Amino acid sequence: MTTRTFEHEILDEVKKRWSPRAFDPNRSVSEADLMGVMESARYAPSCFNEQPWQYLVTMQGDEAHEKMAGVLGDTNREWASKAPVLMLILSRKQFSRNGKENRWHLFDAGTSWGYLSLEAQRRGLHTHAMGGFSVSRARETFEIGEDMSVIAAVAMGYYGSKEDLNPELQKKEKPAIRKSIKEILLRR
Repeated sequence: MTTRTFEHEILDEVKKRWSPRAFDPNRSVSEADLMGVMESARYAPSCFNEQPWQYLVTMQGDEAHEKMAGVLGDTNREWASKAPVLMLILSRKQFSRNGKENRWHLFDAGTSWGYLSLEAQRRGLHTHAMGGFSVSRARETFEIGEDMSVIAAVAMGYYGSKEDLNPELQKKEKPAIRKSIKEILLRR
């Protein structure tokens, strides 16, 4: 496992959070834990308190879970279909109060996802967000209108066995090294 180096003290959930691909298909996520992560996502800040995000959530064993796996790209489907929870992050493009474009909706939905992922980590769950899925298949399969952005797919569950992954994915199954603060902080 890669060891990360932290230059400053931060939340343990942030230190421990990473995006694994090995999920335990035999350990389901409780309704209490699912609702807990949704509660955290719900309390993220947003422009004008719009809360434009929605989470389309499927649970392993349900027909919808199989449909969700079907919208994923082949490589992601291989490992993510084993996660007990699959979801799509959606966001409304217009303000509900006046119908005008909400140019901050993606930022706000991303903040909500960040809250969700940290609460999942606190509860011993792992999350892995994915861009490798078909937006058009997701729209068609789940009847998602054009008024919503389909932002990302997410797998959530308990960590499984790295050995259940194919050899190429096994090599990637470790926390990624992050850029230094100097690389991301711009001061003028």
